[in-house]
Amino acid sequence: MEAKELYQRYLITSMVAGFEPVVVERASGCMVVGADGKEYLDCFSGIATVNAGHGHPRVLAAAREQMERLVHCCTYVYYNPRAAELAKRLAEATPGALQKTFFCNSGAEAIEGAVRLAKQFTKRRELVCLTLSFHGRTAGTLSLTGNRGRKKGFGPYLSGVAFAPAPYCYRCPLKLSYPGCGVACADFMDHVLRYQTAGEVAAFVAEPVMGEGGIIVPPPEYFERAADIVRKDGGLFIADEVQSGFGRTGQLFAIEHYGVEPDIMCMAKGIADGFPLGAFIARPDVAEAFTPGDHLSTFGGNPVCCAAALANLDVMRDERLPERAAERGEQLMARLAALRERHPLVGDVRGKGLMIGVELVRDAAKTPADTEAKEVRRLCREAGVLVGLGGAFGNVIRFQPPLVITPQQVDRAADVFAEAMGKVG
Repeated sequence: MEAKELYQRYLITSMVAGFEPVVVERASGCMVVGADGKEYLDCFSGIATVNAGHGHPRVLAAAREQMERLVHCCTYVYYNPRAAELAKRLAEATPGALQKTFFCNSGAEAIEGAVRLAKQFTKRRELVCLTLSFHGRTAGTLSLTGNRGRKKGFGPYLSGVAFAPAPYCYRCPLKLSYPGCGVACADFMDHVLRYQTAGEVAAFVAEPVMGEGGIIVPPPEYFERAADIVRKDGGLFIADEVQSGFGRTGQLFAIEHYGVEPDIMCMAKGIADGFPLGAFIARPDVAEAFTPGDHLSTFGGNPVCCAAALANLDVMRDERLPERAAERGEQLMARLAALRERHPLVGDVRGKGLMIGVELVRDAAKTPADTEAKEVRRLCREAGVLVGLGGAFGNVIRFQPPLVITPQQVDRAADVFAEAMGKVG
């Protein structure tokens, strides 16, 4: 049987609205090759995961070497040298006083663990999150997610979660315009704390750049003000860098654009260039809030994944991948922004580094052009370029290629996208 038939017969896929009809046979760098031999320029990176490119030789070599020595031992029963080395490197690479890491397997696990740690440290039980946010698909992380489309059909959710308005300037929930608004969405955090909570907020959990919500980039002042309000109330700031971390936005971590030091930071996706690994890192005083039996992970800190992550950090440094993301992001943003003048469907172009969204709308009222966005994605795929699709209304084309993408490949992606836009609208 072919992969598509096996999927239909043996995998649970009813929760997926529609697969991209590409049977991935192999991949290298920014290129994916289908089982039929067709090559695609990958501008989605497995949802912003293979940041150093598919199959980076140094990452693969490190993983192979570790596989020959040790595959598994349980990092929280025995001492695992690779986990120890990686934790040290993360303490050196992350901003501020972040120092002690817990390893797990995914972004959702990282968020769950970070929230539990924040509650243990503060002795409080409430949380504040953002509308349009996405933090995972477990019961706990969906409780923190401010996206109706992701939450439907699974409640009731955990209590004690309040939502502040997303800093979504293109569709401001407060009906204001930046910068004349004075970043009122950040100041609104005080209103949320006063009137939506019981005064027991343990943490404010937020993505520095919101991925699934449609590549929403907050104003420069947003996090400093919003986090300050929460901290003065007694809570912590948890930065969800699962999608925006590891060079994606032009800094190693997106929160560095905002000059704010998180109390806890969550990581996954790009941490090991495709090997499954998640983590959260905290200030030492916060980290010590866990007591025996409070938390554990059987596979967390797997030696092979940690070895890959160590090599990935070396690649990030030696090949200047965050800087390259900033450079190529400026190139791609300029090409995409130029389309806004020619195509009425292009409502907004936004992003940082190589985390870019193009929001398509049908009219001046900003009616989401979701059908058109799906067609644009299809046309791009048929022309050999893979892009993502997201946003609360399904109308945002997402460009999140590997950070090793070349200037020529950026131009090809922009050319294909422009041609698809010309056919659709």
